[in-house]
Amino acid sequence: MDLLVALYMTCLALAEIMSMKTIPLMRIFSYQLNVSVGIFVFPILFAINDVIAEVKGRARAKQLVYSSLIMVALIMLYAIFVTWLPESARFTDGEAYNLIFARAARISLASLLAFIVSGLLDVAIFHKIKVKTQGRMLWLRSNLSNFISQFLDTFIFTSIAFYSFQEGLSANFSFILSIVIPYWSLKCLMSVVETPLTYWGVKWLAKK
Repeated sequence: MDLLVALYMTCLALAEIMSMKTIPLMRIFSYQLNVSVGIFVFPILFAINDVIAEVKGRARAKQLVYSSLIMVALIMLYAIFVTWLPESARFTDGEAYNLIFARAARISLASLLAFIVSGLLDVAIFHKIKVKTQGRMLWLRSNLSNFISQFLDTFIFTSIAFYSFQEGLSANFSFILSIVIPYWSLKCLMSVVETPLTYWGVKWLAKK
């Protein structure tokens, strides 16, 4: 259990610090699809959430989400604090440092709002499907809860993190959509691919 929680917190911290960078995924005709580098760690978060909800119950999974929100809030507040402090004369990269971590604070705010909605929704949907199926079909409740919650997570996060006040509404909507569609699609794909790991994680945690 401790290992899962540590992995969960590590992936969340990586997502908070690194997710401001977007990378090109593919071009469909003249439409460029982009993804945030957070794509590599977010599916792991939801998989761990499902494993804990399956073995330890809904209350323990919600507790993990609430603990994570506190950590995200601390990252955001500390990023704001350190960018506010004046740099010493020998520190010549203050402008770049402040730019990066000011953006990290915005990423943390986006993640905080997205995660509180999607994390709790994931737990709620997972639990409801588990009750309906009488504990059967772990693959169904794991993937379905992930698909729905990760769409909201992706949309809320991307809208707050990447909205540019220097661009018009149409340009922002086009760019955000170019991230949301492939980002969510890849999350869904990775959720399916990670299904065997979810089963393994449930068996492993059940023995602890």
